[in-house]
Amino acid sequence: MLKLEGVISVLPTPFTAGGQIDFESLRNIIRLFLEAGVNGFTALGVTSEVSRLPESEKKQIVEVVVSEVNGRVPVVVGTTAEGTHTCIESSRVAAAAGASAIMVSPPRMPKLNSHSVMRHYKTLSDAVDLPIVLQDYPPVSGYAMEPSLLLQVIREVPNAIAIKLEDAPTPLKVARIRAIAETTAFAIFGGLGGTYLLEELLAGGDGAMTGFAIPEILIEVVRNFHSGDLEKAKGFFFRYVGLMRFEFQEGIGMAIRKEILRRRGAISAAGVRPPGASLDASTARALDELLAWYRKEGCPWI
Repeated sequence: MLKLEGVISVLPTPFTAGGQIDFESLRNIIRLFLEAGVNGFTALGVTSEVSRLPESEKKQIVEVVVSEVNGRVPVVVGTTAEGTHTCIESSRVAAAAGASAIMVSPPRMPKLNSHSVMRHYKTLSDAVDLPIVLQDYPPVSGYAMEPSLLLQVIREVPNAIAIKLEDAPTPLKVARIRAIAETTAFAIFGGLGGTYLLEELLAGGDGAMTGFAIPEILIEVVRNFHSGDLEKAKGFFFRYVGLMRFEFQEGIGMAIRKEILRRRGAISAAGVRPPGASLDASTARALDELLAWYRKEGCPWI
């Protein structure tokens, strides 16, 4: 069974100035992040602007990502859908393209309950032979999975191998899951831009699955933590958490993330598809000041 670990970068979807997918920039991001040492990629995550992509573009993105990665690290593909049948079809497309695993939130539906959630994951697992990452992100699903339910899915769904927690406070939820789990044979990843990464690791988390534009920082935190150098992990995290917090602003965060990637030379344009917010003058100025401070402090990635 596939083992996911470390830092798995959620890929953004870069667009040209005309609003079309910029596949060359997507390949550039993958090359940059592979060189940085990421342990995997997630395509078609929430911060990939997946809700603004038609099915034809989703298929193209997965094919390009799998081709560029070329087996060097696992590729997880988001296939969350409102219906089980739709989720299965999207997951089969991902499998046919060569995905290593799929990431799935509960379907968004009125009066969702734990029985419906279990049936969704069991039916998916029976229909598609790919490892499943359970995404616990209530803003997407409208439903927060309790630790007991997440562990029930891990225990009863053969293909469920990992949990991605984005239901804050995530460190508390990580600790509760680990406290009642009967096994440690599954991974727990934090998201939310990496803003709680150190606390998640201290609580029993394994790494980060997020789209933060400078994964080198997350890699240093996770690597040093797991090697036993807590002080060095703390040093990296506390030094850069201000940058993570600034990037992960609700509503404008994707525009900030893309602008940082543009300045890193990974993408040609920082556009976000409507109705996503574009970078305004005030936020751009604040970003200038923040990046200037980090450059002055000797950050090698800015």
